[in-house]
Amino acid sequence: MEEHYQNLNTFSVPPHFRGRSGIIVQIWWVVEALFFNPSPQILYGWRRFLLRVFGAKIGKGVIIRPSVKTTYPWKVCIGDYSWIGDDVVLYSLGKINIGCNAVVSQKSYLCTGSHDFEKTTFDIFAKEIIVEDEAWIASDVFIGPGVTIGKGAVVGARSSVFRNIEGGYVFAGNPLRRIKKRKDVSVEII
Repeated sequence: MEEHYQNLNTFSVPPHFRGRSGIIVQIWWVVEALFFNPSPQILYGWRRFLLRVFGAKIGKGVIIRPSVKTTYPWKVCIGDYSWIGDDVVLYSLGKINIGCNAVVSQKSYLCTGSHDFEKTTFDIFAKEIIVEDEAWIASDVFIGPGVTIGKGAVVGARSSVFRNIEGGYVFAGNPLRRIKKRKDVSVEII
């Protein structure tokens, strides 16, 4: 008897998983393709507006490049003065919470969802990603479901993050390792 690892014929998306109706999801994808992505680079306010119309919580002064892809904007929260770079993917099957003054650099991928490979039904799940204030996610970083990036942490280019990392340190690599303290932010009082 042949063993099956997954039977995709039995897969189904749980009710309310997307957070909005299928029609709203499709409308967002059309708006993103026709109005968000082709918008001129300098129209940051326009892109903030479009995301807000679809339920995203976007702070003041946020810079979002036109090539950013957002699966479900109603599951995204970005704090004041943060930057989201070119070709970033906000795969927001679950919530993505990016703090204030945080940077997510070009080609990074924040992936809140995956599948349970131990079940033949290949069940889908989502876990929130949190990028705290003043963190910097450098170019082409992958962040997996359920990860928290601590305040002021730096994640080096092309790194993969599958566990929570503490704030105030520089991390890099795959596997990810702590490199050094970002800087000493304590003030000596004389």
